Order: sequence, then structure tokens, then C-alpha cells
Amino acid sequence: MKRSLVGWLFVAPALLHLVVFALGPILYAATLSLYDWNLLKGDSRFVGFQNFTRIWEDGQFAKALLNSALYTITSVPLGIALALAVALLVAQKIRGITIFRTIYYLPAVCSQVAIAMIWIYIFLPKKGMINGVLGWFGLPNETDFLSTPGWAMAALVFMSIWVALGPRMVLFVSGILNIPESLYEAAELDGATKNQQFWKVTLPLLTPTTFFVGVTSMISAMQVFTPVYMMTKGGPEGTTDVVGYHIYSAAWERFQIGEASAMSLVLFVIILALSFGPFRAMNKQVEGAA
Repeated sequence: MKRSLVGWLFVAPALLHLVVFALGPILYAATLSLYDWNLLKGDSRFVGFQNFTRIWEDGQFAKALLNSALYTITSVPLGIALALAVALLVAQKIRGITIFRTIYYLPAVCSQVAIAMIWIYIFLPKKGMINGVLGWFGLPNETDFLSTPGWAMAALVFMSIWVALGPRMVLFVSGILNIPESLYEAAELDGATKNQQFWKVTLPLLTPTTFFVGVTSMISAMQVFTPVYMMTKGGPEGTTDVVGYHIYSAAWERFQIGEASAMSLVLFVIILALSFGPFRAMNKQVEGAA
């Protein structure tokens, strides 16, 4: 009994934080989703599940979900592949390699708002860095990336890959450095080339790291908000109106707190479902290996 009590005392701060700052807001949002509450007018009335049906009527929320899915499907795999490639480079045991690791990680510790403002200037037509480089090669340099349908989402994906490169790289470097050297020595004695060692040794043993990076990146991508708010405001023509920004727009532009809460719960359920599948597959793989 004493041992159990001591254990509960140790986990009490974390449990309290979870209840107050995670479970509490989720339950409160679930309650608000059952009310038609206009924040500007201050009146509210119980409407049951009407908010959950109302958010699908105009098709805008469904479009926002598709935009979020497109952003996630493009940014996460490309970001993971690039982070793994960089990790393989900076995992080398040479002098001064930590400087490069620090440089790659810098965007992760900078203000997302400041980063978004910098990238707005990078994407500017004519004067922006990208269009300037295109102009040097005699290519068209008047493209307004953030105001052109098709280019706006690509610009956000490109920026997100750059921002998230550091944290992903650090995780992959940690996984690579934990692989025993004896496995590479054995593979080399068997005549395996560097390419074969990567596919047969490095990549399989990085499965837990890749799984963690993939799931956390997916969750973050589905919740993206700051770059969209700063750079495109959901435009042009709604092509970058992702779920995070759509919820913000419903709550703080149209002041429909009930609808925004309903959208938040739908997003919560979708992320929970998307996370459950990989976790279940990973558990089966671990059980099979055991």
C-alpha cells in the first residue's frame, strides 16, 4: 500500500497537468459543441448535435480537411526523407560536426511568426530570393507564390520541411548512433556495400525512430496554423484553408464557438484514428520480433 501511494505521489504533478491542461479543455470543448453560442452576442442555447451536422452543410469544412490531408501527405514523407538524408551526413564522427547539427536545428528554436515573415519576403515576386535566383538563370521571376493557386500550398509545404528538419534530424541521428558498430562490421565482412548496409541494417533498425517521427509529424501537420495565418490567410481561393485555420476563422472571425468546438472534436477524432493504426501495427511488429 505504501509503495502504491509513493508511486501515485510521484505521478501526481504530471497527472494534474494532464487533467487541467489536456482532459479538462477537451471535455469543455465537447460541452461547447452542444451549444449554439455566438461569442459576440453572448447568448447561447442548447442544440445537441446540430453543430456537427451544420459544419458539413456548406462543404467548406470538408474542403479544409482535404487541404490538411494534402498538406500532410506531401510534407510529412518528404520531410522525413530529407531529415534522414541529413542525419546520415551529420552522424559522421568528424571534427566540428556538432556545428552543422546546431545550424540545422536553429529554425526549430526560432519564433514561428518571425520565420513566416521571413519566408513571405523569400516568396515575393521579382524581389524575393526564389524569384531572384530564377531571374539569374533567365527564367520567369514574377510568380507570386503565396497568391497563386497551386503554388501557395507548395510554398507552405516547402517552408514546413525546412522548419521541421532540425528536430527530425536530431531524432534520426540519435537512432543512428545507437546502432551497434558490430552489425556494420559483420555486414562488411559478408561483402555488403554501403548501400546494402543502409537498406539491410540502418533502415530496419531505425523503424522505431521512423515510426515516432512519422506519427508526431502527422499530428503536427494536421494541426498546422501559424504559417497559414501569417502567409496566406487560407487563400488563394481557399486552397490553403486547412482545418486549424478554419477552426480559428469560425471561432474568432464569425464568433461561432459551438461550431468551432465541433470542428475541433472532429479533428481530434481523426488524429486519434490516424495515430491508432500505426501504433497497433508497431505493437504487432514488436510482438512478432519477441
